[in-house]
Amino acid sequence: MKVICGVSFSGAQSLRCAKEQIRHHSPMANPARQTLSLDQLRTYAVARSLFTPTSLPKAIARLGFVQADPIRAPARAQDLTLRHRVKGYRVGDLEARYAKLDIEEDFFVNYGFLPRATHHLMHPRLARHSWSASREKQATAVLNYVRIHDVVHPRQVHAYFDHGRVTNGFGGSSNATTHLLDDMHYRGLLRVAGRERGIRLYAIREASGHRINPQPAMDSLVDVIVHHYAPLPAASLTQLISLLCRGVPQWRDQRQRMVSRAKTRLPNAVVEGISWYWPGGEDPASKRHRITDTVRLLAPFDPVVWDRRRFEIFWGWAYRFEAYTPASHRVRGYYALPMLWRDQVIGWANLSISAGELTADLGFIGKRPADAAFKAALDTELQRMRDFLHLES
Repeated sequence: MKVICGVSFSGAQSLRCAKEQIRHHSPMANPARQTLSLDQLRTYAVARSLFTPTSLPKAIARLGFVQADPIRAPARAQDLTLRHRVKGYRVGDLEARYAKLDIEEDFFVNYGFLPRATHHLMHPRLARHSWSASREKQATAVLNYVRIHDVVHPRQVHAYFDHGRVTNGFGGSSNATTHLLDDMHYRGLLRVAGRERGIRLYAIREASGHRINPQPAMDSLVDVIVHHYAPLPAASLTQLISLLCRGVPQWRDQRQRMVSRAKTRLPNAVVEGISWYWPGGEDPASKRHRITDTVRLLAPFDPVVWDRRRFEIFWGWAYRFEAYTPASHRVRGYYALPMLWRDQVIGWANLSISAGELTADLGFIGKRPADAAFKAALDTELQRMRDFLHLES
């Protein structure tokens, strides 16, 4: 016996029959979803995420989360993501304006930037492992030091305390003071006040004083995930909620309840045998979702391409992030940017800067489009990239 959207079907029943039953029995069914296709889901995914460029605060609020990555090839992931969604965005704008924005750096489903209101929902964060008495003593001393100095650089704290070296997660050796500051940030004792040449500067994180009601908070955090990555296959929704539990370890034992509530309350439909979920109030079949003749080179962590499972469903080939893959085993390149043409990811680009000039090494899954529209759109995108990087034409 098979169950789809709460309706049971025998193995003899066809998927078409199942969809027909869902249309009649699902309380969330509507005409737009009765004929929902994979093409419509793909167009919806691209159009809703790549909205008309707006201001930096509005873009972050609309995205709900911007994943960060330290690699610059040719720019950091957060800058590559925002350049498509912020009018006139230039590399480094987020870092330069961070202190004046109502956002925080923190771990969500991954590490990145998110509105302060969302950040507050995850704290006080109770780490899975308690500190030893000596570690607690070190943290208290550092906390007092930061409180006196307002904003501190890790090098400044290390020079004062010199906690020595520790083995990091990659098996190498790293500065113990930096490791402690990272841990204190994760636990919500410190916040990132800004950056100096890419290095995080820390300040005291003052507790909000508000009591968090766990269930509404968890549902709100799940809504941020769904809004950012929608539409989501059921397996990806479950995966992202599991990742969220690293951001709210105090609620790890509630993971399955979060998944169950999300699947019950979110709009959904079965398309080609897969259950898909998206935010309430949105219609994936709406004709307002339009695709233009535009080429976009996307960050590996851009919400359009982040979900590799969805990527293969939508575009029929496997994209992998290969920066940490040995060079001899790379297929696309060190930091290959997926190339979106209209609503199809048709290839990738590895970008580099030499003598102030941008070089693009392009690859295609099939034949390179030969029409003039693609050539013009690609030239426009490369010029946008030069402007974003402060390069001359």
